[in-house]
Amino acid sequence: MAAPLTPVAGRRLLFIMAHAAEYGPHLRARFTPLFTGVGPVEAAVTTTAALAGLQAAGKLPDLVVCLGSAGSARLKPCGVYQVASVAWRDMDASALGFAPGATPFLDLPVPLPVLCALPGLPVASLSTGGNVVSGAGYDALSEDMVDMETYAVLRACQRFDVPLIGLRGISDGKTELTGLQDWTAALPNLDARLADAVDLIAPAIHSGAVITGQSIAPEG
Repeated sequence: MAAPLTPVAGRRLLFIMAHAAEYGPHLRARFTPLFTGVGPVEAAVTTTAALAGLQAAGKLPDLVVCLGSAGSARLKPCGVYQVASVAWRDMDASALGFAPGATPFLDLPVPLPVLCALPGLPVASLSTGGNVVSGAGYDALSEDMVDMETYAVLRACQRFDVPLIGLRGISDGKTELTGLQDWTAALPNLDARLADAVDLIAPAIHSGAVITGQSIAPEG
């Protein structure tokens, strides 16, 4: 089955989320996402396969929107932020002389910049990795917030030359996690707040703040 595309302001958008737990009624009223599964490996595999299929069909999206929850020990709980940059916290080849976060023999900046184009929505830096960060784990990170998918999704988008916007709502981080409920408790509130952020995309496309591909023909 092809990845679901959503028409927004005359453009094809692909919304990407990790898991249906983050996809509440407010977001369901706006788009149908591609669910990648949790973690950078699942995100990379699923996103790459989806974009390859869309490319083969001549329907690559004009814009990918990767959204969901994030943890942060410093940002406002339930606040929503657009991702300004994303680092890969699992990558550390410093024993070979490479900077932490830099993939050896790949000429990419650390961290990777991300398109920020939604006026009025605050920006923050993001760290992606395969572990759930909690408590003192935040002390080792310089980024504002953490997730488990965005870096992988961005790299897949770069391979297909598709721009990406990242939107993250803060679900936890101020206190040590004690279980799954510490994450899920905030998700209904984040659903509404992320939906408000999604509503900023169409005006940004119309104003030219978001530069995407060619406009799509109306259906029918």
